[in-house]
Amino acid sequence: MFISEEVRTRKKPFWLKVSLPSNQNFFFVQDVLKKHKLNTICRSARCPNIAQCWDRKTATFLILGDTCTRGCTFCAVKKGMPWPPSSQEPDQVAEAVALLDLEYAVITSVTRDDLPDGGALHFAQTIRAIKKRRPETKVEVLMPDFQGDEKALDRVLEARPDIVNHNLETVEALYPQINRLRKNYQRSLRVLHRLKRKGAITKSGLMVGLGEKEEEILRTFSDLRSVSCDLLTIGQYLQPTKESAPVRKYYTPEEFHQLKRKALHLGFQDVASGPLVRSSFEAHKLFKTLEKMKEN
Repeated sequence: MFISEEVRTRKKPFWLKVSLPSNQNFFFVQDVLKKHKLNTICRSARCPNIAQCWDRKTATFLILGDTCTRGCTFCAVKKGMPWPPSSQEPDQVAEAVALLDLEYAVITSVTRDDLPDGGALHFAQTIRAIKKRRPETKVEVLMPDFQGDEKALDRVLEARPDIVNHNLETVEALYPQINRLRKNYQRSLRVLHRLKRKGAITKSGLMVGLGEKEEEILRTFSDLRSVSCDLLTIGQYLQPTKESAPVRKYYTPEEFHQLKRKALHLGFQDVASGPLVRSSFEAHKLFKTLEKMKEN
């Protein structure tokens, strides 16, 4: 794919600058993760919010190893043939959640198309281990599509996560650009529909800046609302490696505000929209919005 010099050399705007680690909590989190041999999407995906999140003693756990079986071009996570999942990982995650004293834990994973159930049982075991070790902790899971396997989806739901997140990532027209089959967009919508019909609180996320048009973004919002998706995150795509898809546009904070306004108008319960917003960044705030709505 030809990439113009303008795109290749485009500099990040000032609002995307982030701080370096400056708090002892960062190193405490680092030590807990290292001791329990745990991966995080914070490091694996080169998240720009890692310093801010770890300074607050929170992290997004990456289960099922650190190697993904798919080759999406927007993501920095290692790709290839993974090792078998660790049977100790669910308990190790639960222990780390307890040590970090987390009120809200987010669990995500690499995609494991090599496993019969895509890793659904491992997700369920991790949720149950956290709930057993620390019953007061709310658990959000950010899941792959499990190739649309309804039994796998149900297996995760049976462990009773508090929120179930599955990201569309971008608009349907750009799926080939990020090395995804276009039909997978509709499969992801079916996944979210299945989760909702089973009674889950559902959430999804989009990256912008890959070359999408506004009408395509709004159509994606409508697609998500057509399957009754409750919560939405919208963030700026940042190119993690030289081999990854390039950034075509940097959206301004005002543009993110406008996208949030339009999404809320379509009926989402809450929307987090901003340059540095990510699926799990301050995820507890969206959950608390839902709790307040229930109280009222």
